[in-house]
Amino acid sequence: MKVMQSDSRLAGLNVYRVGGAVRDALLGWPVVDNDWVVVGATPDAMRKRGFKPVGRDFPVFLHPETAEEYALARTERKSGHGYSGFEVHASPDVTLEEDLLRRDLTINAIAQSVNGELTDPFNGRRDIEQRLLRHISPAFSEDPLRVLRTARFLARYASLGFTIAPDTLALMRDVSQNGELEHLAAERVWVETEKALGEPSPDVYFTTLERCDALRVWWPELAGEALAPGLAAMAQTPEKSALAAAHWRYAQLVSALSESQRDALATRLKLPNAVAQLARHTALTHSLLTAPLDGTSVLRWLERLDGWRKPEQVEEQLALVTLLAGEQVGRLESAWQAAREVSPQVLIAEGYQGAALGGALRERREQAIAVALA
Repeated sequence: MKVMQSDSRLAGLNVYRVGGAVRDALLGWPVVDNDWVVVGATPDAMRKRGFKPVGRDFPVFLHPETAEEYALARTERKSGHGYSGFEVHASPDVTLEEDLLRRDLTINAIAQSVNGELTDPFNGRRDIEQRLLRHISPAFSEDPLRVLRTARFLARYASLGFTIAPDTLALMRDVSQNGELEHLAAERVWVETEKALGEPSPDVYFTTLERCDALRVWWPELAGEALAPGLAAMAQTPEKSALAAAHWRYAQLVSALSESQRDALATRLKLPNAVAQLARHTALTHSLLTAPLDGTSVLRWLERLDGWRKPEQVEEQLALVTLLAGEQVGRLESAWQAAREVSPQVLIAEGYQGAALGGALRERREQAIAVALA
C-alpha cells in the first residue's frame, strides 16, 4: 500500500516514512504526523528541490507544501553528557539501516517506502505483535532522555498490553544510577513528562520511573511512599475545564505534598508559571476540604485564589470541588456569589476609606460567606 501520492520533488530520491507514523499505523493507532528520511541525498539537492532547511544540529528540511519533515539519513556518536552530547554524521553514504540503528526502540526503527514496503532490520514488527518495548542496541543508554521516552511510550500503550523487556528496563536502571539523567535539561524533562501526563495511562509513566530508579533523580518528592497517594489523586481530574488535562493531572499528583516540596519540584523542573500556579491552587482546595467550611477559611481560600481579580481561577477550583466533594460545591458557589455581591461602593458611601475600607470590605465578605454557608 502506498503511503504518499506522487510528488515530483521527490523523484529520484530514496524516501522512507519512519518512526512513530509507521509504528502507529501497524498498531492501528491514529497517525498524527509523518516523518521522512531521505537516503543518498545532499543538503544542496534538497534545497534545489524547494525544501526549506530547518535543522541546526543535522540536516532537516520542510516540504514546501505539506510542511512535513524530511531528514537526511545520519548516524550519531556519543561525545558528551545528556541529550545533546552527540556528534552527528549525515552524508549520502549513510544507509537506511545505519539510520535506523541510531533509534531507541525496535518498534520505532521500522521504515516504509513510498510503495508501502517495510524495512525492519531489528524485528520491530515482531515486538509490536508481542507487545514489547525493547531497545535496539546498548547505545540506548547513551541518551538519558530515552529512559523518559520509554516510560512515556508505556504510558501510551499499556492498555494494549505492552511491557518493557527486562534487559531494556535494566539499561534504564543503569542510566538512572550512573548520573546521566542529571545532565538532562529541565525543559526536556518537563516536555516528556507533560506528554506522558496526556497519555491514556499517565500513572504508568511514574511507576515505571520508580521501577528503574529514575523518579528519585528528578522527582524525589514523589519517590517512595508519596507516589501512591499522588497517583490516586491524579486519577481524578475535572473533565469540563478549559485547562489542559495534563496540567490538572500534575496538580493533582503533587496535591498531597507540602508547599516546600511542590515549590522544589516546580523550581527543579522549571515548570511554566501556569502549571505551578494550578498546583498551588489545587493544594489550597484540598486543604479547604479537609475541615468544616466557615467564613474565615472560605474567605482565605478565595483571597489566595485571587478571586476578586481573576474569578476564573475560583471557577476552575469549583470544578475540582464538584469532583472531590460534590456535596459541598453548592455551598461554596453560594458563598462565592455572596462575597462577590459585597459592594465597595456601598462601603465608600458609608464613609469608609483607605485602610479602613479594606478592613470593612474583608469583614463584610466574611459575614456574607458565613450567612451563605449556614
